[in-house]
Amino acid sequence: MENAMLRKLKTGFRQVCPPILLPVVSRAYRGVANNTGAAKAAMHHPSEQDLDIYWDPEMARILDTWGEGNVWTEIQLLLTCRSGKVLDIACGTGKTMTFLERFKEIELYGCDISDRLIDRAVERGIARDHLEVCDATRMPYGDKAFEYAYSIGSIEHFTEDGIRKFLAECRRVTGQASFHQNPVSRDGTNHGWIKTFQSYFNNSVDWWLEHYKSVYPHVEVIDSRWEDDRSVGKWFVCRS
Repeated sequence: MENAMLRKLKTGFRQVCPPILLPVVSRAYRGVANNTGAAKAAMHHPSEQDLDIYWDPEMARILDTWGEGNVWTEIQLLLTCRSGKVLDIACGTGKTMTFLERFKEIELYGCDISDRLIDRAVERGIARDHLEVCDATRMPYGDKAFEYAYSIGSIEHFTEDGIRKFLAECRRVTGQASFHQNPVSRDGTNHGWIKTFQSYFNNSVDWWLEHYKSVYPHVEVIDSRWEDDRSVGKWFVCRS
C-alpha cells in the first residue's frame, strides 16, 4: 500500500505537472517513489493517452515558462532563414509561436487538442483563424499545406499507435521538413510507458528512430539542452 506522502504527491502533481515541464518537482516525486517501488513503467503498450491535464488551468500557466533557456532558443535556430507556412503541432498557449513572430518570412499556424489552451493563445494575440482545435493524429489541413512543422515535448505523450499516426499526419501536411523535440532515456535503455504526473514514453534514441524512420526516409538527431534526471532532450529533424 502506498504511504500517505506518496499518495498526496501523485494525486496533486500528476494533474498539473508532466515530467518534461517540472524536473525539480519530478526529482522530489521520484525520491519518494523509489523508496516504495511506485515509480515504474505501468505498461509498454498503453491503450490511451492522459488528456484531462490539458484542460487544467495550471497547465496553461506552466506552458508559458517551461521552454526558457533551451527549446525556445533551439526552435528559433532551426527556423532561422526559413520561409513559408509553419505549423506548431500541439501549440498549447501559443507561447512558442510568439518567439517566432519576428521571422517575417514565415507564416505561423498552430493546433492543439485543448480548446482552453487555444483560447489562451487567442488572448495572447495570435489570430484565431491561424489556430485549430484538433487531434494531432487527424488534422484538418490539406496535403502539404505547410512548408515546415514542429512539435515540442508532445509526441512522447501519445500511444505507440498515436505516435505513428501523429508522424504520418505531420508528413502529409508538411512539404519540406518537420522538427520534433522529445525526451529520450538518459541511460540509453527503454523504460517504456512511464506513469508519473503525465504518462509518456522514456525510451532510447534507437527506439525513437525506429518510429520516426517508419514514416520519414531521412531523420537526423540533434541534441537539445533540455534535460532532467531521467531523460535528455533530442531534436528529430525529419525530411521526406
